[in-house]
Amino acid sequence: MNKNLFTYKKSGVNIKAADKFVNFISSVSSRKKGKKKFSNIGSFGSISDIPKYIKNPKIVACTDGVGTKVEIANDLKKFNTIGIDLVAMSVNDLIVQGARPLLFLDYISINKIDLIKMKSIIKGILKGCEQSQCELVGGETAEMPGTYEKGKFDIAGFAVGIVDNKNILSKNKVKINDLIVAVPSSGLHSNGYSLVRYLLQKKRINLKKNKFLRKELIRPTKIYVKEILSLIDKNLINGCANITGGGLPENIKRVIPKNLIAEIDLDKIKASKIFSWLKKNGISDNEMLKTFNCGVGFCLIINPKKFNKISKHFSKLFKPYIIGKISKGRNKIKLNGSINWI
Repeated sequence: MNKNLFTYKKSGVNIKAADKFVNFISSVSSRKKGKKKFSNIGSFGSISDIPKYIKNPKIVACTDGVGTKVEIANDLKKFNTIGIDLVAMSVNDLIVQGARPLLFLDYISINKIDLIKMKSIIKGILKGCEQSQCELVGGETAEMPGTYEKGKFDIAGFAVGIVDNKNILSKNKVKINDLIVAVPSSGLHSNGYSLVRYLLQKKRINLKKNKFLRKELIRPTKIYVKEILSLIDKNLINGCANITGGGLPENIKRVIPKNLIAEIDLDKIKASKIFSWLKKNGISDNEMLKTFNCGVGFCLIINPKKFNKISKHFSKLFKPYIIGKISKGRNKIKLNGSINWI
């Protein structure tokens, strides 16, 4: 063979490594499927059934990534939870409209395929899908030498859910005097990491030597699918919001109808230690609120009479609590007081 010939492998792309990775995904995902009819991994497209019990189905689709949290994973060389984050960021959006996650696809782009790293990421994705009661049906892995630096990668996720038309959660279900209920987050989830990393850089904080930050900054995003769908099935909520990019104020506004306002008492918010740490290290109250979830991962809008029933659907760690109410008004949101940073 002429050594001077150009090959794909010489350009930095290893097709054999990619094939091994696909075979690995196929083997681990097939264990989760049991007796399901279709096997999608490795095909050109995925085939899935629409549940027969839904009489008037509507498809809901979401896509998201985990931002620069991938850099924290790289710094700590810990990749088994970033896949959970990836699934969470899409499925937590799907359930806001009442949709049940049905299937998930991933996209991984990387400088050079590292099978150990990639397998760890996929295991996290499968765990996230298991928690979301949906199926990983396919994805794409792109080896992109020259686009990413050595060891660098990015991931994106795509989720599809289904909801019966009569069960769609819409703004018109939100009423005056409804309560706004906070469901605790597991931490930062996957938002604001560029600001966190900027702070670490400016403060010259060595992440690898800080046990508290090592644990908190890689903590996976809480997946709320099981609890929220259970509440929807029992007709216990009028509306909800995933508190993601843009923080609490901007995400609550998205589910408030015209001529109503969400009055939130910030002093009732229970901010966990990681948010207090960020605040004490130089981030203003206003910046905290518009960047992070500040301890509130998900919000419910409910009839006051249903609060006690709702609380029973959550574990002790994620027990919901009241932070405000719906009133008549024009600006969609009113913030009272300030967060008590522990």
